Amino acid sequence: MGCGAARRQSHSGILGVDAVGVSAANGGWQTAVFNRRMLICVFTGLASGMPLYVLLQLVPAWLRDQGVSLAEIGLFALVGIPYVWKFLWAPLMDRWIPPLLGRRRGWMFLCQLALIASIGVLGAFNPQQSTWVIAWLAFGVAFFSASQDVALDAFRREILPDRELGLGNAIHVQAYRISSLIPGSLSLILADILPWSTVFWITAAFMLVALCMSLLVDEPDSELPTGTGLREAVVAPFSEYLQRRGWAGVCLGIGFMVLYKIGDNMATALATPFYIDMGFTMTEIGVVAKNAALWPAIVGGLLGGVAMLRLGINRSLWVFGVVQLLSILGFAVLAGSGPLLWLLAVVIAFEYLGVGMGTAAFTAFIARETSRMYAATQFALFTAIAALPRTFANASTGVIVEAVGWQPFFLLCTLLAVPGMLLLLWVAPWREASV
Repeated sequence: MGCGAARRQSHSGILGVDAVGVSAANGGWQTAVFNRRMLICVFTGLASGMPLYVLLQLVPAWLRDQGVSLAEIGLFALVGIPYVWKFLWAPLMDRWIPPLLGRRRGWMFLCQLALIASIGVLGAFNPQQSTWVIAWLAFGVAFFSASQDVALDAFRREILPDRELGLGNAIHVQAYRISSLIPGSLSLILADILPWSTVFWITAAFMLVALCMSLLVDEPDSELPTGTGLREAVVAPFSEYLQRRGWAGVCLGIGFMVLYKIGDNMATALATPFYIDMGFTMTEIGVVAKNAALWPAIVGGLLGGVAMLRLGINRSLWVFGVVQLLSILGFAVLAGSGPLLWLLAVVIAFEYLGVGMGTAAFTAFIARETSRMYAATQFALFTAIAALPRTFANASTGVIVEAVGWQPFFLLCTLLAVPGMLLLLWVAPWREASV
């Protein structure tokens, strides 16, 4: 009970105090930004984001290029089910230590090896003739990616002190989004000049960077759960969170995790097919995405992280959430304007700047909700809850677009972003306590 009480004092939102905002007072933003932990967060973001964007950007573009319908492409979102259910095997990853590299690094390394193989093999099949084979391979990519996220999220939670959670997760998220430039930009450009099978193996090779990170970083010191029974492995992580937050806090927190990103997730689910339907070439999409996304993502990540040091996580969720909502409207404007290359650049830049900030604050909120003792299991549970709309709501996006068109679809996504903002009144009030 003593540990739980101490943790309650360091949390905010539903029940407590936002301590992240005191970072600047404890050492200044320069010390918080320029340290080895932040560099590691760059690599965890790249490792985590790349496989996901293979599924979100490269695979849909490949399928659309090969003549697969939007409805079928939308249903491919269901291969992301492992992101929803990863909390089921997270207790295993919390408690069982692989025979090499340690508790966190061992799992990271094994998952990364599997990702290189599964991504590379994808392009060997014809989407028109082997749809189900491709679906199962994509499911495998999602499974290994989700499992890697369990280890990476716990690793990041354990190396970051509480005061650096906001900035560390902001850097992680922006590197996560920058990683989309590989499958969503470079790979698309290569697809105009190389066979798709070669493109997928080149894309998979970028995971070697993540593999090297797992080999070179140090295994963090962490609290190992006590006991070996089923209750300690599976029940204890969830009961600890319920005891700390109470039923009302848990219900509000889960509702917020589901709804805060639903509009953004649905709006970007078919982004690449949307650009193709607007009349842009693969090369135009790739080149514009590279130039319009890279620098806004870097600048937005650093500004957002430093802002969280001063604003705290709660107020950042409000400010960045509003920017996130406005960025969704950019897609509606593009849908009504035709294939204007400069407007595509503006929309992508604003999306990376604003939505990236919202994701950074959201991820920091999730990290703050976890206990260090059960970091892998609880982080997996919370991110799995957050992945629900990306998996199930996104599966309906193709059907909705074919029924109403692109512009009404993006307006609907904007409206769906509002309920999550309203829940901030309870889970992360603006008038937070300060320390």
